[in-house]
Amino acid sequence: MKLRTTLAALLATAALSTAAFAECEVTLKSSDTHPDGYPTVSAVQKMGEMVKERTEGRICVEVFHSAQLGEEKDTIEQTKFGVIDLNRVSMGPFNNLIEETKVVSLPFIFRSVDHMHKVMDGDIGAEIAAAFEPHGFVALAFYDGGSRSFYNSKKPIRSIEDLAGMKVRVMQSDVFVDMMSALGANATPMPYGEVYSAIQTGVIDGAENNWPSFESSGHFEVAGYYTLNEHLIVPEVLVMSKVSWDKLSPEDQEILRQAAKDSMPVNRELWAAREKESEEKVRAAGVEIISDIDKTPFIEAMVPVYEKHANTPKLQDLVTRIQAVE
Repeated sequence: MKLRTTLAALLATAALSTAAFAECEVTLKSSDTHPDGYPTVSAVQKMGEMVKERTEGRICVEVFHSAQLGEEKDTIEQTKFGVIDLNRVSMGPFNNLIEETKVVSLPFIFRSVDHMHKVMDGDIGAEIAAAFEPHGFVALAFYDGGSRSFYNSKKPIRSIEDLAGMKVRVMQSDVFVDMMSALGANATPMPYGEVYSAIQTGVIDGAENNWPSFESSGHFEVAGYYTLNEHLIVPEVLVMSKVSWDKLSPEDQEILRQAAKDSMPVNRELWAAREKESEEKVRAAGVEIISDIDKTPFIEAMVPVYEKHANTPKLQDLVTRIQAVE
């Protein structure tokens, strides 16, 4: 009976979705792993509204949130081949494909969220966006992904020594794996959707993420310690399949590009509000927040990670230019 009810609900949702987009000449499918109402999801939905209005209803964007189209690693491949048209993805899963994304994924590369905005809104951001195209993607916007910190179910983390031997989930990226190894922990790459049960059952001890993800995923229910070391401030990216992009006229391409750009301040405003809301919810739930830590040893431990992943004159220059942005 439960299966029958679920199937009926899915069919009803699909029917409503089909009806809502029936009048559009082109409907672009967009993927996001996060739930409805999450800042990245809402920003793409707002972009879709702008695209529909500016094309007088010819082009619509249908956002599939909550990993309905798959986890990020799977949706990247589908996007490349045009099965999915648009995709909001964390930068990490692109690290092994587009080398420039490794630099902005390096731990402590950005001094603050404001520093990240200045870098990604400027010439360096445009340069990184252009690096996506040879790989079958058009980078349309960079969204906020907050500051990522460690959380776990075992104990407060106040030093590198506290991380020794801990099993910590990371995104499927060599940069993140090497970051954890440099800190003495055991990196465990796994899809985002598997983290809750993995912590709950002891497969892993913890993970690392921002306030909204820690809260919206429910991870705070099974990981009672959150350490504000803020090792990563990695921008999110909204990409479009080059296959889908090339089907649009130059005029429609420009409309889509501008709408994506206009959705960035929407994302930032929503992100700031959601971050505050999530922090309040997590604190109210009784999670122990550890903020009295010295970040210096964490930063110094990242030297071999930089040496390994910013290992060409081109990438070293990119690191230097990012660090020089005031």
